[in-house]
Amino acid sequence: MTAPGSGRARDHLGRAFASEVSAAAEHGRICALAMECQRDLERCVGSYPDLFPSRPFDGRLFAAVALANAFGSPWADAARLRMLIKTSMWNFAADWQIDYVAGTREEVERLVEDCLAVADGADPAPRGSITTFLGEIMGDLAQGPAAGVLPRWREQLARWLAAMAREWEWKSARGSGPLPTFEEYLDNADNFGTTWVNLSHWIVTGDEATVARVDELWEASQQVQRVLRLLNDLATYRRDVEWGDLNALMLGLERSEVSARIEELVEHAHKLIEPLKDDCHEAAVYLERQIGFSTGFYGVTDYWGAL
Repeated sequence: MTAPGSGRARDHLGRAFASEVSAAAEHGRICALAMECQRDLERCVGSYPDLFPSRPFDGRLFAAVALANAFGSPWADAARLRMLIKTSMWNFAADWQIDYVAGTREEVERLVEDCLAVADGADPAPRGSITTFLGEIMGDLAQGPAAGVLPRWREQLARWLAAMAREWEWKSARGSGPLPTFEEYLDNADNFGTTWVNLSHWIVTGDEATVARVDELWEASQQVQRVLRLLNDLATYRRDVEWGDLNALMLGLERSEVSARIEELVEHAHKLIEPLKDDCHEAAVYLERQIGFSTGFYGVTDYWGAL
């Protein structure tokens, strides 16, 4: 005789088992998508080997970039994520060029000027690999269904470059001048590059609604970018000390205070993202998933390999 309730217990266990299998299957599918993205990434990196030295551009960094973009848009295929991969890798390469390769203010200024000139139509080839890579990206973007967003993209590229140059100035003045305040540092979050990458993605995957609501998408992405900036800082404090980088935890705040600020920023981001879901559902959910993935990812590791 079956004990009372044992059938219900088995049903509950069966549902729990099926739920775990289903969740794991979805994670497996997204990881497979990431592997497809990594093939594109490796082709991209192979075209510009001088921009990606093996230290710190190791295999883990490439795998992490592929995973981040696959988990951000799990409904897409690798072809639709190709621009995310390209712009993410350009972002890393240009960051490396400004932060560590450039030794003088003049070198930083020249790189910024060259990139902006290419964005305005100048021939990228004579200016080096970083601008040739940027020119390739621009050629792809010009064919995108939401190419009307390109003026905003150009503006965001200028913001990214200005923020990187500003950070270079702060770092070069360490020991001889004051550090930025925390608010100044957070206001410079364009140096993280998230919004520039997001705009690139929306140009090649977007539609009329994306163009119509690009200002609101931009504002929401800027808020997400600040969240990711601080999540990164919590994860990379020791590495930033070793590499001579700036970090929010160097500016007089405790970890608990930075975490509290992240919570405030996430709440604000949610308020900006939610109204976009009716017209720009994929773009809005993509922003939410950026926060979710980065919260988990930076709780364990970060992207860069060893110097």
